[in-house]
Amino acid sequence: MSMFDTMLKDGESLFKNEIALDFSFQPKLIPHRESEQRLIINAIKPLLQRRNGRNLILTGKPGIGKTALTRHVLQILEDESETLPEEESAEVMTVFINCWKKNTSFKIAEDICHQIGYMLTQNKRTDELLGMIVRIANKKSVVLVFDEIDKVDDHDFLYTLLEELYRKTIILITNYDEWYAGMDERIRSRFMPEMVRFEPYSARATRDILDQRKEYAFVPGVWEDEAFDLVVDKAFEVEDIRTGLQVMKEAGIAAEDKASRKIGNEHVGTALKKAERFAIKDSDQLEEETQTILDIVKGHSGKRIGDLFRLYEAGGGKLNYKSFQRKIKKLADNSYVTTEKQTGGANGTTTFVSYGKEKKLTDF
Repeated sequence: MSMFDTMLKDGESLFKNEIALDFSFQPKLIPHRESEQRLIINAIKPLLQRRNGRNLILTGKPGIGKTALTRHVLQILEDESETLPEEESAEVMTVFINCWKKNTSFKIAEDICHQIGYMLTQNKRTDELLGMIVRIANKKSVVLVFDEIDKVDDHDFLYTLLEELYRKTIILITNYDEWYAGMDERIRSRFMPEMVRFEPYSARATRDILDQRKEYAFVPGVWEDEAFDLVVDKAFEVEDIRTGLQVMKEAGIAAEDKASRKIGNEHVGTALKKAERFAIKDSDQLEEETQTILDIVKGHSGKRIGDLFRLYEAGGGKLNYKSFQRKIKKLADNSYVTTEKQTGGANGTTTFVSYGKEKKLTDF
């Protein structure tokens, strides 16, 4: 057999659609989340009848489909709205905010304005932007999704939206079950959400989801069964579909680098080693204020949180102590720092903050 029968020729690829391995890719069907999808749809459905919708909080570990499913439902809503006659359409607007990127009331209000078609946001205050959102949205109905809501520094925007929007469904997505308990009581009393807990995928569900993406992404027949089993096992072990998708992509690249027509165990092994060095959320992705605080902790690891706050203030930091504490908590939640609370002693109860190691893909 010629060497060229076993090696890829110029222009050939094992990939059919590499984009299908991105976690943001939206397949036509989201398997094994039927009950959660039904709950989201039922919360939005009253808007289609020009009534007020219901609010939701979606919780669960990263990488188990909260964001993907919500985007999928929003796409269904937009597609179905386009097929209705104008006189039957309830004109439901949809807004999706990534709170990791937009983490203040002003940034969120500005983004919502742009998404609903109001672009004259320059030199306007937060309350002015929120007022414009209310005026525009109250002519229709609106679904507002705030992904990674636990990354937000303040919740003033939520109070305004809950108080002044007539017909809305507000969906908050967080990885932390306990997050809602710390929200301001004036918001909680108006929000009254239904809690939707996303449980980790079973081994069978993990296989089905990755097999679906494999069919979208790769030329048929290029995966050896044993190699694919390794990917499924790893994704199930860490309870994160993103891990599986990343390993599949890297294994395909490794196979192409070797000019192989098949993706085998050695290519998955290469991908897994690379995954150990790959950080989904490294410190470069932190917004500026949080990065500043992380740098202070890094330079003064092991100090009391109060001492770190004084260093932050001395460096020109503008946050108050409570907001500073929230930033530290978020850094700890994402394993950038570790905190240790100690009781007793001359200073009473205090928290010590230490710099932590960068997260790895398999930590998620």
